[in-house]
Amino acid sequence: MIRDRVAIVSSAFVAAFHLAFANRYDLFRDELYFIVCGRHPAFGYADQPPLVPFLAAGTFALGHQTWIVRMPSVFAAAALVWVAVAFVRLLRGGDGAAWIAAVAAGLAPVLLGVTATLNTTTFEPLAWTVVAYGVARAAILDDRRALVWAGIAAGIALQAKYTLPLWLLCLAAAVAPFPERRILRMRELWLGLGLAAVIAAPSIVWQATHGLPFRELVRAAADKDIAYGPLAYAVNQVLLLDPLFAPIWLAGLAAPFVVRDLRAVRFLPVAFAFAAVAIVAEHGKDYYLAPAYPPLFALGGILLERAVRNGVVRIGYLAVAAASAFVLAPLALPILPPATLVAYQRAIHLAPAAQEHGDDGDVIPPTFADMLGWHDFVRQIGTAYVALPPAERANTGILVDNYGEAAALDVYGAPYGLPPALSGHNQYAYWGARGQDPANILRVQLHPERLRPYCRRTTVVGTTQSFYARDFENGRTIAFCEGLHPRYAALEADLRDIR
Repeated sequence: MIRDRVAIVSSAFVAAFHLAFANRYDLFRDELYFIVCGRHPAFGYADQPPLVPFLAAGTFALGHQTWIVRMPSVFAAAALVWVAVAFVRLLRGGDGAAWIAAVAAGLAPVLLGVTATLNTTTFEPLAWTVVAYGVARAAILDDRRALVWAGIAAGIALQAKYTLPLWLLCLAAAVAPFPERRILRMRELWLGLGLAAVIAAPSIVWQATHGLPFRELVRAAADKDIAYGPLAYAVNQVLLLDPLFAPIWLAGLAAPFVVRDLRAVRFLPVAFAFAAVAIVAEHGKDYYLAPAYPPLFALGGILLERAVRNGVVRIGYLAVAAASAFVLAPLALPILPPATLVAYQRAIHLAPAAQEHGDDGDVIPPTFADMLGWHDFVRQIGTAYVALPPAERANTGILVDNYGEAAALDVYGAPYGLPPALSGHNQYAYWGARGQDPANILRVQLHPERLRPYCRRTTVVGTTQSFYARDFENGRTIAFCEGLHPRYAALEADLRDIR
């Protein structure tokens, strides 16, 4: 596999494609937040395990460049293609199947999107595929050590995001009806699961000792996220993965049931079906199912290679499918300037589906809007802060509503001498006053009149505005609350907002 030409060429291309656009726009809202979290090392945080914050803070420290922060994402995208090709080889597929799986895993728009930024979802497709590959090796080759390595990969993945147990449960339930259920009795499986638990334990213990804030986050998502019915969800999956890639993963669902020498991995499409049902039932976002597709690309590639013997036809189909993916790529990666992106969406009559209530007010897709406007935001607040009389400024804290705003101030606020930002949102709620006891507050919110009961005097000193930024970040007043009462410490519990 080390010298596999298809794996080397396709992985290198995907890495170069991602890297070419990794410095477009600015850091994503969550990337800013992860940088700040990583600067406060801990075994866990309110809304995520520590791996991604550590990577974000560490890479940002290397040069304060967006593309450097996104290098782990570039690696995840390239490694996913490599593992997809390895999956094909494990299933005894030829170069034709390997190219089909590589192109689909590397260019499917939803997979491009989840690896466009450094976030907790970035490593999910790679982790789910590696775990499935390990189980498949045990089923096909009786390679029991693969289960141990899969467990280690699962433990590392759990330090990035807490959702992997869903996939583990789906795999276990899917393998149970088939002869391959012997895997469930293998000592190496339980050793691997034990290692996964040990690796993930610090973050789980942190959650348990801090009141399980992630549980609050999950509950809040039910109100925040837009719920789609099964049919709408299925249609959106076709669009997210590019309609021309649909024959590949649909073939992957059927392949183990129609190709005799793939029968040992019948559990893979069944596990996919279980995951799809669970995610739709829980009203999960449309990209939550994305990590389950790469094994289907490998299976589908093999079935198409065997069913379509004419190499020219296969290459022609794959070229057209890849061209279609490139047409959709600007909706997944920050390829086009914002104004051009707006025109492009109009021209192709397509835009990403809204994921959360409130997404429909943005000029450009929310993922891209969350990469824009942060320097404007910090400049507007920094200007208001610097304009305060020095005596008042020394006793003034800056209070904002959400972690994106707070993190932007923390990452970009040094030129204005800004104090650590205050917020009750997610991890900021645990940091509290951050060593401050401000007598005054520079408050950024939509309704400055609500400050009056807490301030001796309130003065509006500015407004936030950046055209391509998230709609809800625009039009917020920057108000100077002079003479805060009661003091900030007494208000912290009311400001707590885990969502």
